[in-house]
Amino acid sequence: MSEAVAGIDWIEAGRKLFAGPCAFMAGAARVEGLPPVGAPEIAFAGRSNVGKSSLINALTGRVSLARTSHTPGRTQEVNFFDLNGRASLVDMPGYGYAAVSKAKSAAWGKLARGYLRGRPTLLRVFVLVDGRHGLKASDEETMRLLDASAVSYAVVLTKRDEVKAADQPGRIAAALEALRPHPAAYPEVLFTSARSGEGVADLRAHIARLTAERSGAGAGL
Repeated sequence: MSEAVAGIDWIEAGRKLFAGPCAFMAGAARVEGLPPVGAPEIAFAGRSNVGKSSLINALTGRVSLARTSHTPGRTQEVNFFDLNGRASLVDMPGYGYAAVSKAKSAAWGKLARGYLRGRPTLLRVFVLVDGRHGLKASDEETMRLLDASAVSYAVVLTKRDEVKAADQPGRIAAALEALRPHPAAYPEVLFTSARSGEGVADLRAHIARLTAERSGAGAGL
């Protein structure tokens, strides 16, 4: 996605969008506990410990808006954050952590499927993938679920600061190639680092454009 489309500087629009207040709104451990549909939603999914919460904190410029942990499987609910009334950021439970019991893993899977299939305001899911290792089988499984649910998603590589600059184009190219057979995948891959801030402005711009297109307010940004 280019920085400026039809005269709009999306990097600046993204900065303004995320400069406003953002606060925890609700958490749900079961489908029945999901909050009512409201503002446009942007969800973040990924393997346990891939850095979802850290990236949400980096996007919003907060240190601890979303709880981070070095212990995989810490996020056990679908957590909703209100972005200045203009959008909701949704932090989904991590997947692919072998130490989680089968019963808990099944419960999280049911919650994720229930969320994905019941949110008409869900604009896009960002599937976060560790940029050091690339797509895993559990990422492919999630992408197939999103395809089947007809939910638009895009891959965001994380931990860019831990990948040599010379290797980064190859990681992006490999991810793009993996997306080709997936009908619901957006044909762009972002590479980010919550630690260094690399790629965060581009992701903000992507989200700003999504919300503007949904509201029809692009020309007014």
